[in-house]
Amino acid sequence: MRKLVVIFHSSFKKQYKKLRAGERERCDARLLLFEQNSFHPLLDNHPLIGEYAGFWSINIGGDLRAVYEFVDIDTVRFVDVYTHSNLYGK
Repeated sequence: MRKLVVIFHSSFKKQYKKLRAGERERCDARLLLFEQNSFHPLLDNHPLIGEYAGFWSINIGGDLRAVYEFVDIDTVRFVDVYTHSNLYGK
């Protein structure tokens, strides 16, 4: 089985830096879990629709979500991390 390669877009890095310390720790833990098992139930990994069609989302904890896209079959790029309401509206 191939290992999933995870990369980060500059917009993700910018939003990540704005997170509080505890939120960054949760994000780091969930991203590690994602690398180990991208469909672990805690992640609530699911495809998005509408404006974000073609992207996927995982739950970071609380109201935080991380949005990613597949670059190819073995590589994903995280493009944003933000609150659910700020990413998707109400």
